[in-house]
Amino acid sequence: MGHRQDLLAAAKRLITEQGYAQITARDLVAASGTNLASIGYHFGSKDALLTAAVLEAYEEWDEIAEAVTALPPGTPSERLHVLLDGLRAAVAAQPRLFAAGLHVIARSEGDADDRRRLVEAYGRARRGFAALVLDQDPDGLDEHTVHAVGSLGLAVIIGVALQWLLDPHAAPDGEGLTEAARALAEHPSRPPPTQAEADSSGGSHDRRSAHHEVD
Repeated sequence: MGHRQDLLAAAKRLITEQGYAQITARDLVAASGTNLASIGYHFGSKDALLTAAVLEAYEEWDEIAEAVTALPPGTPSERLHVLLDGLRAAVAAQPRLFAAGLHVIARSEGDADDRRRLVEAYGRARRGFAALVLDQDPDGLDEHTVHAVGSLGLAVIIGVALQWLLDPHAAPDGEGLTEAARALAEHPSRPPPTQAEADSSGGSHDRRSAHHEVD
């Protein structure tokens, strides 16, 4: 491997061993057998190297790959249940890797290149998630479905992972989340108020306002 790949490999290893915030440039040099100048030449900065390592590590995350390959045939709800449990287990196996992603997101606020890379990665993740849950070819999905289903998936996955990092015992599992989704879908919607109810509510509000003005 060249220095660039050596640095990426070292960064990915150190992220899982030490955590993103604890890694120094000298740690990276020692672990990769390269030099400080190589970091600047290939990546521009230590933080840019770590960002590249985090994004590459996410795409290579073995536990996530196992969760995906374990998906059985079934309804979208059943596949979502299994996928969420697999992803929850992946975060449990590599908590520092997921936490590193949060550091990268925070850093992207002041770095246009990092933000662009994250936007592109999230776009791929939306399409991939939608295809997995719906059991369809990613290239055959229309953009509306990709954005709607994929965005919901990312929201759920990131939310569950954050809860697991803070309090693993309270974080929901796939069964709990799919049951909650079914309960929301089956819950009867409240009918809109009749005109008489609306008038009555408005009149009550007007009387309360007038009462406060007199006070």
